[in-house]
Amino acid sequence: MDDNQIRALNRKYLHRNRPTDVISFSQIEGEFNHINTKLLGDVVISVETARRQSGEVSSTLQDEITFLLIHGILHLLGYDHEGSAKKSREMEVKEKELLSRIKSQVKS
Repeated sequence: MDDNQIRALNRKYLHRNRPTDVISFSQIEGEFNHINTKLLGDVVISVETARRQSGEVSSTLQDEITFLLIHGILHLLGYDHEGSAKKSREMEVKEKELLSRIKSQVKS
């Protein structure tokens, strides 16, 4: 998606009228969670924001999108970086671990 598209989703579902880098939509919570119990949910990434962020941290677009996908999936698994400093650190550690594992697999 681009920033305008993800802003619309952010506004509609999270009531935040701004673009963001990634949004996760759980399919294991809520009224229809029984429909397909094998799906965690959807992860939506703004490629426009990812491109901008990759330039800010001197990484590639692919690395930034990989990181955002990990971040979104961790949200679907119950990780949260907004609740407390401890939870934020736990999520950050897991993100780094998974990103490192993916990068090592790509190099092999």
